[in-house]
Amino acid sequence: MAVEKARCHWPGEDPLYLSYHDTEWGVPEYDSRALYEKLVLDGFQAGLSWITILRKRDNFRKAFHNFDPNKIARYGSRDIDRLLKNEGIIRSRAKIEAAIRGAKLWLEIEEKEKGGFTELIWKHVGGKPQVNRFKTGQIPAQTEMSEGLARELKQRGFNFCGPVIVYAFAQAVGMVNDHVTDCFRHEECMKLGRKKH
Repeated sequence: MAVEKARCHWPGEDPLYLSYHDTEWGVPEYDSRALYEKLVLDGFQAGLSWITILRKRDNFRKAFHNFDPNKIARYGSRDIDRLLKNEGIIRSRAKIEAAIRGAKLWLEIEEKEKGGFTELIWKHVGGKPQVNRFKTGQIPAQTEMSEGLARELKQRGFNFCGPVIVYAFAQAVGMVNDHVTDCFRHEECMKLGRKKH
């Protein structure tokens, strides 16, 4: 009989959530476009649960041209109307407009700043994952780091990026390793974090 692996409690029994926890959450992400996608999806999550977004992620990718900022930055009123009619995504005008604005800002950062969007994000943890050693119930909803990153993103014009959303984003993209210490992924993500990107 196979021994059940110890893992974080939050995915529960949902197979999609378990797969996300076991393969994606906490893995250090340095790809600039992928970081933009995750920030947009976390913005859409505001007021909702992550599993709601995860179940719609493929629909979001189709609707938003696979989160290609070059395409999204050119979205106009017809695209906004198209997205507002798409039942497969979260139909919030404010969040859709925030994604478009974010794409334009992303392009600007990529073009004008050394290290681009990746550097902008990762400098808040010194360029490498911060390894936490939390037990269940100790994980914070926000930290000084997420407050600083949220402040910078807002100053640059991004929306739906408060410190709680930004901390969830940081956990997801492996800027912080918040797998609990007895979760099998804690050690695995720690090793991934040591690899040079």
